Amino acid sequence: MGSLTMIVVTTPTGNVGRQVLLNLLEGSEAIRVIARDPSRLPSQTRGRIEIVQGSHGDIGVVNHAFAGVDAVFWLVPADHHAESVDAAYVDFTRPACDAFRKCGVKRVVGVSALGRGTMLAQNAGHVTASLRMDDLIASAGVSYRALTMPSFMDNVLYQLASIKNEGVFFEATPGDLKVPTCATRDIAAVAARLLLDPSWSGQDSVSVLGPEDLSFNEMAQIMSEVLGRPVRFGELPVEALRARLTDNGYSEPMTQAMIDMMVAKNEGLFNAEPRTPRSTTPTTFRQWCEAVLKPEVSS
Repeated sequence: MGSLTMIVVTTPTGNVGRQVLLNLLEGSEAIRVIARDPSRLPSQTRGRIEIVQGSHGDIGVVNHAFAGVDAVFWLVPADHHAESVDAAYVDFTRPACDAFRKCGVKRVVGVSALGRGTMLAQNAGHVTASLRMDDLIASAGVSYRALTMPSFMDNVLYQLASIKNEGVFFEATPGDLKVPTCATRDIAAVAARLLLDPSWSGQDSVSVLGPEDLSFNEMAQIMSEVLGRPVRFGELPVEALRARLTDNGYSEPMTQAMIDMMVAKNEGLFNAEPRTPRSTTPTTFRQWCEAVLKPEVSS
């Protein structure tokens, strides 16, 4: 395996980007990160990386950060206040695509979503916009691997207080619907492996499916067993989800985008991709609960 001149990591303080960075730091490649707030980077890593401060949606920042770079890890940060879901994903990515061309970036690994080629993906909010973002990046002439995922196991942590204090978590999904999920640590491992491998080219997607399909009722049972306390799942009506998102400051378009994605998911969007040995990542939901959820609940 050849050595890379430089790898850029976006969102290096986020849940996925942070783990991608840690995986890359196990090697000898030069690493550059783009960070809005460099103080959030772990102190032990700051001396081992080059830091470009700012937003990776800013043309000046990405032109500087991508100079002399071979590979980029691309993840769009959450923007709950965006004026549209395309603004949040596609428009945010346009400056980077200009910089990919200008700077001669060879390879990009991006975080996207399952659903390409399905009718359900045509009106699936965040998923639809993610797939449009993939098309935009591919049009920039780089070799591209879109990591396509279902929901993250780690999303459970958004309801940590409810799980700890009330023994319940909610989703706008029927409790008996079996769906794939994946752990962010597995996403990061797949991303790092691709970033470190200069042998691939062209454009393709790489599904990250996790080893099993589970319903939320089954997930609640596993959580109960691992935590040693009862945890139950509650199905949230769509209009209750709308109210919750609005109360949390989501703009109306981003609220609708989330609801459209949940409706498509409930109709089978994330079940359309067959699980293969290549797309199956190792972390089970029980293992994730033992390694991540249990320490958080206990803290």
